[in-house]
Amino acid sequence: MSHQPSATSSGNRRLKQLLQQRENRTCADCGAPDPKWASANIGVFICLKWCGVHRSLGVHISKVLSVTLDAWSDAEIDAMIKVGGNASANSIYEAYIPQGISKPGPDASQDHRSNFIRSKYELQEFLKPSLRILSSNSSSLKSSLSRNSINSIPSTKGMVEFIGVLKITVVKGTNLAVRDMLSSDPYVVFTLGQHAQTTVRNSKLNPVWNEELMLSVPQNYKPVKLQVFDHDTFSADDIMGEAEIDIQPSITSGMAFGDAGILEDMQIGKWLKSEDNALLEDSIVNIIDGRLHKRLHLNSKTLNLVKLTCE
Repeated sequence: MSHQPSATSSGNRRLKQLLQQRENRTCADCGAPDPKWASANIGVFICLKWCGVHRSLGVHISKVLSVTLDAWSDAEIDAMIKVGGNASANSIYEAYIPQGISKPGPDASQDHRSNFIRSKYELQEFLKPSLRILSSNSSSLKSSLSRNSINSIPSTKGMVEFIGVLKITVVKGTNLAVRDMLSSDPYVVFTLGQHAQTTVRNSKLNPVWNEELMLSVPQNYKPVKLQVFDHDTFSADDIMGEAEIDIQPSITSGMAFGDAGILEDMQIGKWLKSEDNALLEDSIVNIIDGRLHKRLHLNSKTLNLVKLTCE
C-alpha cells in the first residue's frame, strides 16, 4: 500500500498561517467560529458539525482532514493555499444562491445542512453557470440535474453527529493464547459504531503491530469494543477475547481543558484500574505535543490472557 509523504514542518506552518487568516477563522459552510477541520480537495476550513456531512459526500468530492490531528501531504497543503481559503472558495461555490434558499447557521438542523451542502458541492447549483462542470470526468454530479433531484437523496434522519476523532496505536500483544496447532494468527478489531482493524500477524504469540487506527467519535458515544481474533483460512475466524475501553475519561478531560493545541505537555486526568475494567495498571491522560494521549495496558479473563498495549 502506498502512502503520501507527510508534510514538512514548513508545510504545516503554511497551513496554520492560512487557517489564521481572518476569513478562515469561521466555518465556510455555517460561520461557526474556530474551525479545526478542512476539506483538502475543496479548499475550505469547516467546523466539527460539518465533518459528517462532508464525509457523506465521499472522498471523491470532499476529503476531510483535521488541521491538528491528521498528517497532511505537501500537495494537499499546496492545493489549500492555491484555492486561497474560505472567502475565495465561497465566491465560487456560493456565487448564486437562489432566493428562498438560506445558508445554514451553526445551529441548523441536520437536514438543512445536508441539503445545502449537496446543492453547494455535489450538485454545484450555486456556481456561475459558466463554471458548472459538465465533463463526464467530473467528480461531482452534473449541475444539469433537475433541482428536484435533491429530493431523491436518501433521508438524513439518523445520520450520526461526530464530536471528534479517536486515534488508537496498537503497539503489541504479549503471550497470546494458542488457537492453531502451535501458534495463532492474531489481529485486533475496534468498534465504535464503525470498525477499524489491524493487519494479521501470522504465527505470532507476541505480535508487534505499531499500527495507527482511527475511529470517529459519535455524539452519543459508548465504550470502544476491542476484540482479538485468530485468522483462519478455511473456516470462520476464532475470537480470542474481547474487552471494552471507556473513552469518557479522555473526552471529559479534553473538554475541561479546551484546545489542547495551545497547552504545554501536562497530565490532565487518570483512568483507575478496577475490577470493572481490563486495565493492568492506572492509565494516565496526558497532553503531549498538543494532543490528548492515553496509554493502556489491557488484560482480563475475557481476553483469555491476551495482553495488549494500546496508546
